[in-house]
Amino acid sequence: MDPRLHRLCGALALSFAVFPLWVTQNLPMVDLPQHLYLISGLHRLGDPTTLYPEFFALRGQLTPYLGYYYVVSLLNWLLPLPIANQVFLSAYVIGLPLSLAFLLRSLGRATWPCWLSLPFAYGDSLAWGFINYCSALPIAFLCCGFFVRAIADPRRPRWSVGLAISLVAVLLSHVQVFAFLAIALPALLLMTRAPEDGASRALPIWNRMARLLANRRAALIALIPGVALFAIWVVARVGQPADVQYGAPWKAWGPLLSPANLSFKSFAQNRAELTEVLANMLRDGSDRYALYAVSAVAAAAILLGVLPPTRQRSAEGPWERWRLVVLASSALLLYFALPFDIRGYIYYLNTRYAHLAAPLLVCAVPSMRPSASRLLLVAACAGALALGISLTRGFSRFSDEARAVEELSRQSAPRAKVMGLIFNPFSGIVRHPVFLHSAATVAREHGGIPNFTFASTPHSPLRYRKEAPPTFPSEWRPDQFNYAQQGWFYDHFLVRGADPTQVFGAILQADLVIVGHSQGFWLFKRRDRATGLR
Repeated sequence: MDPRLHRLCGALALSFAVFPLWVTQNLPMVDLPQHLYLISGLHRLGDPTTLYPEFFALRGQLTPYLGYYYVVSLLNWLLPLPIANQVFLSAYVIGLPLSLAFLLRSLGRATWPCWLSLPFAYGDSLAWGFINYCSALPIAFLCCGFFVRAIADPRRPRWSVGLAISLVAVLLSHVQVFAFLAIALPALLLMTRAPEDGASRALPIWNRMARLLANRRAALIALIPGVALFAIWVVARVGQPADVQYGAPWKAWGPLLSPANLSFKSFAQNRAELTEVLANMLRDGSDRYALYAVSAVAAAAILLGVLPPTRQRSAEGPWERWRLVVLASSALLLYFALPFDIRGYIYYLNTRYAHLAAPLLVCAVPSMRPSASRLLLVAACAGALALGISLTRGFSRFSDEARAVEELSRQSAPRAKVMGLIFNPFSGIVRHPVFLHSAATVAREHGGIPNFTFASTPHSPLRYRKEAPPTFPSEWRPDQFNYAQQGWFYDHFLVRGADPTQVFGAILQADLVIVGHSQGFWLFKRRDRATGLR
């Protein structure tokens, strides 16, 4: 294939795929306000003009998910926080196809199918704001590529260093992707030939097995740092006594793997949702067009790969040609077999593996002649163009809708203590409840604190110094708000989706004044009792 055509198509595909992230800083991701708030607190932990040093301290222990927080915090020294976050997300989107290209080349395959993966950079996981998980996907594909090369390439020490670094990086991004590698790497170990394997065939079985392991010594040694860190984390995390509160939100309902603590979806429900979660950000469904396009290209590639006129003999061995299929099948197995929630530990567990399986599946196409590959390359990149156009239009429209939170944030006072009462977290443009954590956006503007942050969870880089601010048990249930029990702590109240007079009653006139009202959002501030003014 003409490398100039490949580079040109790839550059266009990446440009269109990344562009939606730059049309607005108000990106439609549910947990993003919480992530940005934690990064702001991490970055300004010693700033006395904020409430951060009063309420937060570094957690001071190894926790997966630290990668995203610390990388963006470092970028924040050079760039404003929203832009630093956009740079990180852009690196993730660009890194997904490029890491798959590295894996495909490591497996001895053509790299053009990597562009089929771009639509899967978005979808359900990114819409929920699972940025830590998403960022681990490209690193996992790099890890698989390094592992194959550490076995099959004569320059093993070089690739082993990359393998060790990438495996640790996966763990520091998200432990669920690390769990996928626990299946993927042993499969690659068994299915990848080392150059010296042929000389071992005449040996007795036990000697042969010892020689095969010796031929893979560099790859196996490179796994030790990541596996050791994972063991430390498991002992520290799982060994802690669970805070069991049956029926309570965000708490364990029983021992870790007890039936009370596991929530499964049926096989039929998982099957029905498999394609849904891959492209479900926009209410009008236009982001699904790119999914249909790359699926059609992958199907055409499979058809052309088995037809004699376009079929090309693979350089892989009889077992090796199935490695990519085995990796995709492993991710699918995790999607169908794992629970949806392990309460108090991991939520939305199995659903996320759809975004691991899909890129691997579309890349697992047969080898074919360059003339057919050129056409499929252009078609694959056209899918990325369709994705960019639909998401750019959708994100731009969402930005207009979300501007109200930004405007109200600027009207809040320094070091504001913000109670979020979001009775309606949904958008008219995107499908996910993206306004759920809007109070974190208001609080971050001037170094304040919202009623709920991820600092209460063990994967956060920050922890509360003392007790968390008083609030109702779940941010999803603002109807459980009690002004006397929780409201006394706060000086700002952000309301959406309910009549403020019904939320506050007589307190509204006695204690609160309106700071601003825009597009269904109300921001109230506690009245100064001494002067009666704001």
